[in-house]
Amino acid sequence: MTPPARSPRPRPRPPTHRRRKRWGRRLATGTAALVLATSGIGHAVVTGIDGGIDRVDPFSGLSNRPGSGGGMNILLVGTDGRDKITPAEKARYHLGGEPCHCTDTVMMVHLSAGRDRASVVSLPRDSYTEIPEHTDPATGRRRAAHPQKLNAAYAEGGPGLTVRTVEHMTGVHLDHYLEVDFTSFMKTVDVLGGVQICTARPLKDDYSGLDLPAGTSNLNGGQALQYVRSRHLDGASDLGRMQRQQRFLASLIHQATSSGVLLNPMKLQDLASAMLGSVRADRGFGSTDILALGQAMKDFTPASSEFASVPLGNMNYSVPNVGSTVKWDETKAQRLFRSIREDRPIAARHGGGAHGATPVDVAPQQIRVRVLNGSGHPGLGRAADHALAATGFNTDKAPTTAQGSPTPHTVVGYDPRWDRSAQSLATALPGAELRQVPNQGPVLTVTLGTQFTDAAKGVRKVRAQEPPQDSDSARAVKGDEVVCP
Repeated sequence: MTPPARSPRPRPRPPTHRRRKRWGRRLATGTAALVLATSGIGHAVVTGIDGGIDRVDPFSGLSNRPGSGGGMNILLVGTDGRDKITPAEKARYHLGGEPCHCTDTVMMVHLSAGRDRASVVSLPRDSYTEIPEHTDPATGRRRAAHPQKLNAAYAEGGPGLTVRTVEHMTGVHLDHYLEVDFTSFMKTVDVLGGVQICTARPLKDDYSGLDLPAGTSNLNGGQALQYVRSRHLDGASDLGRMQRQQRFLASLIHQATSSGVLLNPMKLQDLASAMLGSVRADRGFGSTDILALGQAMKDFTPASSEFASVPLGNMNYSVPNVGSTVKWDETKAQRLFRSIREDRPIAARHGGGAHGATPVDVAPQQIRVRVLNGSGHPGLGRAADHALAATGFNTDKAPTTAQGSPTPHTVVGYDPRWDRSAQSLATALPGAELRQVPNQGPVLTVTLGTQFTDAAKGVRKVRAQEPPQDSDSARAVKGDEVVCP
């Protein structure tokens, strides 16, 4: 008798909650796409948005352009247009005065060929450059090539001359041009329900009107504009402002991709309408492309974005009849733009792990620390020293036993001249007390208290709110290194 055939062994099924989560995500994405494709909303979205975009032709007549590489490159230009802002908004957000009709911000945005990575490179508006030969649109006369600041290209020849100048400086082929003014910026942030920003210390700028407390704040459109425009918060001026703009963009991407906007056809329409309703774009950059990019970015996380500024060689390069400019470090700059051309990441994960770390005012790498074990637990001093070094502090790696009577709380001893460093160190030691020690010098002391029993739990990860100003400005960071923990 022939034995009965065996039933094939069933394949192991993933846990129910994983199946539900995966299918729930697929269902949501599929539903959104289906609604867009079949209900007529998709046509309405495309038609409505396309009608509101002001078109320019920045690529007309360009020759000797760099070759195309992998991915898509967009030149994002922020201008100071404020024609559609109400008088009340101008007063509230300090937007008075006449617009200069110049570029307030210049960024190159690279979207990888797989649409799984966005690289943003800030180009200082005061960058030294040579404006190419061109026809003056006001007089119709030819003007020879001449030295200038980057933002002068827009004032002299608009989007077309700006594209030519940036391509000449970077060797990167630009596929699209997007020009955003104050109005569209504010509307985009408001449609998203605001953007969350973290700051290690209060930020106050009387020129822009920015006034943020230390900690986490949810900024509306007007407040966000103040945040990205402020130039008088520190001595870093435009460089500090570019770092804040990058931090803001990382939070904006996080808000857009985590709030469900990209999976909801109606919300996506509102977002695209707000973003594109008062912008200028090249003729080939249509709403269909925007919606396709939105769908492609639905799985983005903060780590999917990366940010860098062009590395600088001379921060005060004087040019006759132009003034003070910033000159790029040509070797490092070309290395950066080669990565863009070859569609390679520009940021690597840095040691210490910044994800989920609390921002502090002074970079931990700049703070020298000596650990004294007053906890009464042998070996805990070495464990605490190791944990502080792991989050970036410059420890002496030679902990000793504290003298005198033990105290319950951990104490940070510091010279008053290094008070900002002490605050940053105390952030990494929740519950620690600050104690001034005049003439102690630059080395801070950490005396572990009896309540400090576990270095893994007693030391919090921290990261610099902004990189040290004397560091290599080419250092790129991932989005999850700069968003709120």
